[in-house]
Amino acid sequence: MSAISAEAVNRLRKMTDRPMMECKAALTEANGDLDKAVSILREKNAKLMAGKSDRETAEGRIGIWIAPDQSVAGIIEVRCESAPVAKAEDFVKLVEDLAQHVAQAATGAETVDQLLAMKLHGQPSLTVQDRIGEVVGKIRENMKIARFKVLRGGPFGAYVHFDGTVGTVVQAEGPTPAGDLLKEIAMHVTAKQPLAAVREQLDPEVLAREKELAQKQVAADPKNAGKPANIIEKIIEGKMKTWLAENILVEQPFVKDDTQTVGQLLTAAKLKAKDFVRFKVGELK
Repeated sequence: MSAISAEAVNRLRKMTDRPMMECKAALTEANGDLDKAVSILREKNAKLMAGKSDRETAEGRIGIWIAPDQSVAGIIEVRCESAPVAKAEDFVKLVEDLAQHVAQAATGAETVDQLLAMKLHGQPSLTVQDRIGEVVGKIRENMKIARFKVLRGGPFGAYVHFDGTVGTVVQAEGPTPAGDLLKEIAMHVTAKQPLAAVREQLDPEVLAREKELAQKQVAADPKNAGKPANIIEKIIEGKMKTWLAENILVEQPFVKDDTQTVGQLLTAAKLKAKDFVRFKVGELK
């Protein structure tokens, strides 16, 4: 066959973002067929990913994407091996792309494997797995999706910590508020880590366990000896009220102004708390 032209190599580099010599080798193997060369590079990416799949991925980033019309939000945790890679431009862009894919195209995907097999939103020539493979092929580190979540029906607010290691999406019911109210509440969730948005979402077993603990604490306190049952019950109720104020989003004092609760802030904006998702890298629940 004729020699591989520099123009063909450059075209393949633009398509795949791979080094010049790898592109030239792929074109040579493909006898100059550009599409076949792309497939060859993807196959090499897949083999590279398989070879690195058992390497620990202790670092990573949280990505969030919210539709401009506030109709849907996606959040994803993507892992890598090292802290420098978690901050690298290519990895950051990958996480952003995957967050958008989750929000816009992950309907019906319930597992990571299902997500990996999907055609990438906006780039139907690639699967999600292929997109990850592109970055693995360039950076040479193991990368994987740890988890993802889609929320539908906003308005939404989101916050991702500056280093990308923790992020939160807050979902409300009502009109889209002006300003950064929901973003600030997402920041609050990130910092205060409530267990649920409202009492009704709390696991009944958790509530029962906390009440049992409160009962034991009250019974063990000598100051409560001989008190009537109705007084004991009020003391237990007080302990539970304190616990709920620490663990239920709408009952928590707002982190930036503890003179009002998150619920009061939302009510003033004619909103109700619906849900939230908080991801921290490595903190699977």
